[in-house]
Amino acid sequence: MKIHEYQAKQLFEKFQVPIPQGGMATTAHEAYEIAEGIGGDSFVVKAQIHAGGRGKGGGVKVADSLSDVITLADQILGMTLVTHQTGPEGRLVKKILVEQALDIRQELYLGIVIDRTQARPVLMMSAAGGMEIEEVAARTPELIIKEAIDPAVGLQPFQTRNLVFGVGLDPMLLRTASGFINNLYKMFVAYDCSLVEINPLVVTTDGQMLALDAKVTFDDNALFRHKDLPPLEDPNEIDPLELEAKKHNLNYIRLDGTVGAMVNGAGLAMATMDLIKLAGAEPANFLDVGGGASADMIANGFRIILSDPRVKAILINIFGGILRCDVLAEGVMEAARQVKVAVPIIIRLEGTNCDIGRNLLGASGLNFTVAGDMLDAAQKVAALA
Repeated sequence: MKIHEYQAKQLFEKFQVPIPQGGMATTAHEAYEIAEGIGGDSFVVKAQIHAGGRGKGGGVKVADSLSDVITLADQILGMTLVTHQTGPEGRLVKKILVEQALDIRQELYLGIVIDRTQARPVLMMSAAGGMEIEEVAARTPELIIKEAIDPAVGLQPFQTRNLVFGVGLDPMLLRTASGFINNLYKMFVAYDCSLVEINPLVVTTDGQMLALDAKVTFDDNALFRHKDLPPLEDPNEIDPLELEAKKHNLNYIRLDGTVGAMVNGAGLAMATMDLIKLAGAEPANFLDVGGGASADMIANGFRIILSDPRVKAILINIFGGILRCDVLAEGVMEAARQVKVAVPIIIRLEGTNCDIGRNLLGASGLNFTVAGDMLDAAQKVAALA
């Protein structure tokens, strides 16, 4: 689960991670009031969307006066912001963050992520703050200093020293930087985060360290432990079909292709997507209905796939174990009756009650093509799409 920058900074405050003065606004008038409360002559107005590259897309502007805050807020609120992470369709900006402008002496990168290879959190710090970390990793990986943290013992003092000295930070800031990093790690653990990123982490001319930006992602599987987090999710930042799938407990991710896929089991779903690409087509979604899916879940998943106008053909690939093939067939037929099906459907069924499922589909009067195996199914659906 992702949250906005202003929400991440509110969590930072709880853990004594310093941030600039500021506040969130949804109107130009609110933006003016926030800037007036901050005081000073210079402010930063930042679009709040779940995507990086906002500055390059025109979503981050510097205001040199209170009147400029109103002008810039009017420009940014309501704009469709296009960045390299939003895709060409962009994102509608409904919220902005107004903050004090700072006199910056140095920009750094600081992040914590779960390294699944090492099975532990990894702290990353770089002197190349302000740049996209992927670009830094590709061109100058030596600029990224990493420290893997043993969860059993936690972050150790020598590790924070390695990071601080590794990025060439002023030794006089060792205590400040160590406290900053330790507090950020405490938040990472306390909230079961999968990613915390500050880019840039800035050192001001008067020696303060502040999180100028904030990106936080939580592990969805741990949200049951944090009742205060789900209300922070912004439904406007979620793809409408993904949001609908979430309501029905379906694992659905929308992609850019033309082949809709419904599969039971994440591993089988990944293999199916690979086969679709191998056959020369592109998957339009990842949809794992799970091993214990009901006919209603199948019907809802099928309806969601058909709601994507990019889908030109559908591949249903089910191995009947816990989910019986006849239950799947009933769900697909129910969905097909509810929604007008205007695209071809290829079905591969194997496992429990697969013959019953095939017979049900054959007698339904609907336009289904049964495939012999996974590769045959992928080739047929790719040719149709």
